[in-house]
Amino acid sequence: MDLRELKGLEIAARCKINFKNGAWLVPSQSGKGTYCVVLAPQGDRCSCDDFALTGEACKHVHAARLVRERDHGGNSPVVVNDDVPKRKTYKQDWPLYDKAQMTEKRRFLALLHDLCRGVEEPPQPRTGRRRTPMADMVFAAALKVYTTFSSRRFACDLEDAYAKGYISQLMHSVSVCAYLESELMTPVLKQLIVRSSLPLAAVETVFAPDSSGFSTSRFVRWYDEKYGVTRSSKEWVKTHVITGVKTNIISAVEILDKNAGDCPQFKPLVETTARNFSVKEVVADKAYLSNDNLALVEDMGGTAYIPFKSNSSEGSAGGVWEKMFHYFQFRREEFLKHYHQRSNVESTFSMVKAKFRDHVRSKTDTAMKNECLAKLLCHNICVVHQSHIELGIEPVFWGEGRPAPDAPATLRFVRPG
Repeated sequence: MDLRELKGLEIAARCKINFKNGAWLVPSQSGKGTYCVVLAPQGDRCSCDDFALTGEACKHVHAARLVRERDHGGNSPVVVNDDVPKRKTYKQDWPLYDKAQMTEKRRFLALLHDLCRGVEEPPQPRTGRRRTPMADMVFAAALKVYTTFSSRRFACDLEDAYAKGYISQLMHSVSVCAYLESELMTPVLKQLIVRSSLPLAAVETVFAPDSSGFSTSRFVRWYDEKYGVTRSSKEWVKTHVITGVKTNIISAVEILDKNAGDCPQFKPLVETTARNFSVKEVVADKAYLSNDNLALVEDMGGTAYIPFKSNSSEGSAGGVWEKMFHYFQFRREEFLKHYHQRSNVESTFSMVKAKFRDHVRSKTDTAMKNECLAKLLCHNICVVHQSHIELGIEPVFWGEGRPAPDAPATLRFVRPG
């Protein structure tokens, strides 16, 4: 018994599976909708993504088979459950992991301060009160997001940072919320996210793009013409990122409208990454499938592993679309070995949301966007610190002296610990 059979057994035991119009309606384990399963002599089929990707019996097919035999055939198939399958796990060097976690906050402050050294100061207004230095604004905003404290509870951390010389002046902790509302901070945070990823340029060669949302405290209402009711839901901020699959470092980010599609963001994310990394593979889900995206990665000397849809055809002869289509159809197992690296971008979002929360506290559009960028920046700094402990990489973001904005980061390998 493999994991799909075990999950199919659980669905058959706990869920109600109906037969209608020649197909079995199997509920999703997540509770979101149902899947249509057809059990036929020429081959079983399911409408889920797992079956479309692998072409093999999924958990919904196994569940439908069990229910058909149990309730309609009289005899259930023999299920051997003495040897329960185990989920694949990966070895962790726990002593180094523990050391990284126990020293993270102290190193986070030093690395964040080092990053802020290279922030260019925008022109000050000619009249009125002078603006707080941008380096101090970015440091305070990122530190507040890192602590996950409210503005008032964050005051002590801000005082400690000033006492250690990480900021040039002591500001009121509540004023950090006003800093996040500055549109001048948005491009600075995006540039620092890219900069913070550069120490791992020698490590990462395979990248995975995806998008995810951070919920807000705002609600929207609309009138549903079809059903004649008023509906409401929370708004969210949609972030598009591309991440390295080895260390989960974020190499580029885009934050646009919440309804912006994923496919158009593939090009800017990959191009930004290619300026600093050697891109050998890009693994993405079906949302990013297009001939332009496949050709973009091939022109960079890499390969894009994006699964094809059920209605995709082989296209014109000799092109990258036809080559990858045949590779996907006839060498599916080899294709999936590359494609399954895409799960690391899901891990990246899980890391960010578990550590820095899956919602934003800000109220305005600009502040919510900046808060999301600050979460991603904090994640990158934590990844760099952990790589320093586990891989022996010493991060040097800017080099000696005050850097130029386009100055390359350097990388040195040292003995861990």
